[in-house]
Amino acid sequence: VQLVESGGGLVQPGGSLMLSCAASGFTFSNYVMRWYRQAPGREREFVAFISSGGGGRTYADSMKGRFTISRDNAKNMVYLQMNSLKPEDTAVYYCNARSGSTRDYWGQGTQVTVSS
Repeated sequence: VQLVESGGGLVQPGGSLMLSCAASGFTFSNYVMRWYRQAPGREREFVAFISSGGGGRTYADSMKGRFTISRDNAKNMVYLQMNSLKPEDTAVYYCNARSGSTRDYWGQGTQVTVSS
């Protein structure tokens, strides 16, 4: 099982980034996917959720209207489009795959830094 995030980097406030997460080693279409983030000195926090088929999506309040989660089950990929980025969005972003109560997988994370 592997989840590999990519697409992080340094961006100016107000800019955009798209994160990607490539999944392998499990039946991706059976899993709900989430993005989380963790800023220095803070606990990991929920960012966005997408259902296994892609029809259901939820967001943390501070990301609504700025972030969009999507998935491509044919490619075993999940994405996070981030717009209007703020310095407080600086964090390591992780993708998470979950099915039931026992199958729970994490990627290694990708750093997003929002700074001028």
